[in-house]
Amino acid sequence: MTIGSVIGALVIGLILGLLGKLVAPGRQNIPLWLTILVGIVAAFIGSLIAGWLNVQETSGWFDWWELIIQIVLAAVGVSVVAGVYGRRSVH
Repeated sequence: MTIGSVIGALVIGLILGLLGKLVAPGRQNIPLWLTILVGIVAAFIGSLIAGWLNVQETSGWFDWWELIIQIVLAAVGVSVVAGVYGRRSVH
């Protein structure tokens, strides 16, 4: 794993996490690091699902179906994490 791949994963995670926050209904009061983490997980799982469904396209710059799956997963993930993160009690 190179530094470029780590930076790439962080950038993709940030973009997908922010898109997930934008698409998800309501306000998600979670920190940026958690948004990035959700985005990275959504990117990984979305790529796996797109591969299983055989919807990956290679003719364009983006695999649109894969990207849509990743954004939906990021929105669901951000919503779930925001619900869990918001319920934690601070003592």
